[in-house]
Order: sequence, then C-alpha cells, then structure tokens
Amino acid sequence: MKSSILLVIVILVSCTSTDQDDQNPYPQAHELAGNWPFAVTYEIFVQSFYDTDGDGIGDLNGITEKLDYLKGLGIEALWLMPISPSPSYHKYDVTDYKDIHPDYGTKQDFKRLVKEAHDRNIKIVIDLVVNHTARDHPWFQEAIKNPKSKYRDYYVWAKRDSIVQSMTKEELQDDSDNPTNWHSVEGDDELYFGYFWGGMPDLNFDNLAVQQEIFEIGRFWLQEMDVDGFRLDAAKHIFTDDRATDNHLWWITFRKEMRKAKPDVFLVGEVWSDAEEVAPYLEGLPALFNFDVGRAITSAVLEEKPGDLVQRHKEIQEYYASINPDYIDAIFITNHDQNRIASEVNGDLNKARMAASLLLTLPGSPFIYYGEELGMLGRKPDENIREPFNWVIDGTGTGETSWISPEYTTDTTVAPLIKQLEDSLSMYHHYRRFIDLRNNSAVLTYGSMEPVEKNTPPAVCAFLRIYDQDSLWVLHNLSRKEQELVVQEPFTKFKLPIFSDGSHTIDTVTKKIVLPPYSSLILED
Repeated sequence: MKSSILLVIVILVSCTSTDQDDQNPYPQAHELAGNWPFAVTYEIFVQSFYDTDGDGIGDLNGITEKLDYLKGLGIEALWLMPISPSPSYHKYDVTDYKDIHPDYGTKQDFKRLVKEAHDRNIKIVIDLVVNHTARDHPWFQEAIKNPKSKYRDYYVWAKRDSIVQSMTKEELQDDSDNPTNWHSVEGDDELYFGYFWGGMPDLNFDNLAVQQEIFEIGRFWLQEMDVDGFRLDAAKHIFTDDRATDNHLWWITFRKEMRKAKPDVFLVGEVWSDAEEVAPYLEGLPALFNFDVGRAITSAVLEEKPGDLVQRHKEIQEYYASINPDYIDAIFITNHDQNRIASEVNGDLNKARMAASLLLTLPGSPFIYYGEELGMLGRKPDENIREPFNWVIDGTGTGETSWISPEYTTDTTVAPLIKQLEDSLSMYHHYRRFIDLRNNSAVLTYGSMEPVEKNTPPAVCAFLRIYDQDSLWVLHNLSRKEQELVVQEPFTKFKLPIFSDGSHTIDTVTKKIVLPPYSSLILED
C-alpha cells in the first residue's frame, strides 16, 4: 500500500524588482512583530563601513546613506563603536567625550544620522568608554603637568616604591610592554593605573567629581544628541577586580541618573565573563552580552552537534530572570574583539549560515556584527577583524573604505554585497530571511525555550519556542549529512511548516521527518 507523503519544498527567493525603486535599491523589511530592544541590533565600526568624502575612512554620513540598506535587512537599532576624538584607529581611548572624531564628521552629521534613523524607526546606541580616557585627554595631561591640579585625583596613582617592590624583574624592564597595570611618567615618583595599557589611564571612580563628569557626558548624548542608549565598554573594570560589589553599585547609580535624562534609556554592558560573574550586574545593567551563547554556537557548528547549547542557554536565562525579571539577553555570535565566525569555521559558509540560523531562532535580543551578513572573514590582530565592508567589486568610486588593505575579506574571498543581492542563495539573503522570520514572529521574539532531546539525532539541535498559547518546534540539522527523526507525542501536533530553507520530507504515515544537510525547519501546531 502506498504511503501518504507530504513533501515540503520551500523555495525562498529574494525580493528583487517587486520591492525596489529607483531611490532605494535594497529590499524592504516587513512590519515588525516585536519592539526594540527585543529585535535585531547591528554593530558598526564606522571607520570600515562607508566613505562619502573619499578619504578612505568611513563616516557618519556613510551610515546615513546606507540606512535604507540596514532597514531592508530588518535591523531595528545600530550600535556604533566609539565615535569621539581619539589618537587610535579604534577610538577606545577618548580625548573629548562631547565631540565627534573629525574623520567621522561633525555633530551636525551625527544629529542628521539620528534623525534619519529615527524617521525609519531605527534606534541609535553609541559606545561609551568610561573606564579610562586616552593618555592625551586634557584631564590626564593636566594631571601629569600639575600634580596639585584637581585632575590629578581624576586618575589612580600610587607611590613608585610601593609598586616596584611587588613587581618581578621582567615586569620592570620595559614599561611599554609592562604586564602589570601600573605605568610611569618621566620625572614623576608616582605610577598611574591603566588596566589595559599605558595609553589608557583608568579614571578614579572613588572621586565623586569623576562620577559627576560621567553623568554629565551621558546626559549630553541622551538629551542634546538624542541617542537611545549606550553600549558600556569594560563594565566590570570601573573598579579593580577585587571590588566587584563597587562595580555593581556604580552601574545602579549610573542607570538611575541616565533614566532621569531619558526614562527609556537602553544600557547594554560588556562583562566578558561567565554567567555567575555577569549576573550581579543585572540590576544596574538590565541588558548584558551573553558571551556563553556565542561560544556555544561556535562550538555547535564546528562540531556539528548542539552539545549543551540549548540547555545551558535555558539555565542562564532562568538564572538571570531570578535576579532581574526584566533583563534583556543580548545574544551574539562574535563581535569586534573576536575572530569572525566565518573564519572560526575555516571559511565553511554552510557552518557560518547555520550559526546565523541558531542565533536568530534562539531567545534573546540578537546583535549582528557588520559584515556577518556577507560572510566576511577576519582573524586577530584586531585590525583584521575590522576590515572594510565589501560593497562592490573593485571598490572603485563606491564608498568602500581603504584605511587598511584587507587581508581576509577581499573581492576574491567574499562576494561583495552587489553580487549577493542578485543571488537568492547568498549569505546576505540567508540573514535577511531569518531576520524577517524573527521580526514577524512574536514567538521567536518573546518566547521562552525548552530543549527537545528525546528521539533527536545527535547532529540535530531541536527546541520549542513558547509564547502565550502559541508554540514552535525548531529543528536545525548541524551536519553535512541528511538526518531523520521519528515524530512522537507530544510533537505529533506540529504539522504546519512555517519555515524551511531546504527540501524537507515529512511522512504523515510513518511520522518521519528527513532534514537535508545544514538545514532548518520550523513547525507550528
């Protein structure tokens, strides 16, 4: 007797001429099911994104020019890496907290970007670096010029003898490569504390005047420049590691002050540590980056098995919710401090796509690093994980930046956006499909998660997403081989495929589902 088989073949074709016009060549996203910050945020290194004045360096006007591209991708917020004046290319050592680096433009350029973004319902979050200033900051220059200046106490100092006595011979040899956190000023009998290096002296947050300076800086950006929030760099290093409680209390105070300036201010903190150390920051920083999830996603796609990805994520979420029920889980794969995911999987685009599929179907608020949607490559040192966005072939007169000659993402290694737009199977369209799926699903946006391990093949990552009375069964085949599973109770109720990026077979008699290699299937009841 011939069995009844439902063959599910979903052909996902990218939008082309039907949703384009002469003014905007990029596909347009649909209406969102959720509201930011429960949506997708896009991290941009301005220097590498888009250049409008021909100097080879990306600028704020370049981002404004590409807002329609970002809107079409489905992005609802932008996180800009530091934009203030700085002596370094990365700009994490600020010399003026209330200005724009001249390479990037002017305050007026920034205000125009914010307005144009807000007109498209895109929020703007900027990197705020308050753990340290640049060594060239006027506060520090005055502190070393005049030890009796009020600015001396803006930084942390200690007598040279007391520090030197605790240092090894190797630590004393070369201050520029000093592995300790203490650094010298010629002719000064005191050393200053700089956790990261001598070019970034730490501010002294025991000084209330310093705290007031930081509050004023925050108010400036929230009120005068109308930003929507801050990504807070090095949040665990406001005080030294042995003063974690003081760190927690500082961010509670900071949040209270910022909410006076803008009640709905968004704060997301970088606390690069495991969940147990991250958790106490949740009262002051209700959004925190989930480094555990990023590591677990990378491991899952590399090993072609989910491991403890889903269970660990569920445990962390429940743990955080017990501390702050309103917390926001900022999930991501990699960021500007880590090797790009496409390089971590050794250029295997199937694995890079699967990493995106996992990110965009797991609970949390996803953050995407610029260029991941192209499959950009990059390995440390840091400059090479921050290479120019690849807009078009040859980069001639196109706005592509040239401040660095790319080593990893070139026209021969990564298809530029102009080509990927034309290819419905490109990495760009993979990201866009999954972002669009998430943006239009309240279950994927807000739902909780339950792992599904029973009768699930080792290479399949399976979980439920649940919201109100609705639920979805998400299946990802992480492997290069076809996978088969038998549907048993209570999963027999899931019959309607709402998403597929491959030709999945569902046998309605034998209750078998066949998942093609590196594919995803989502069913609803």
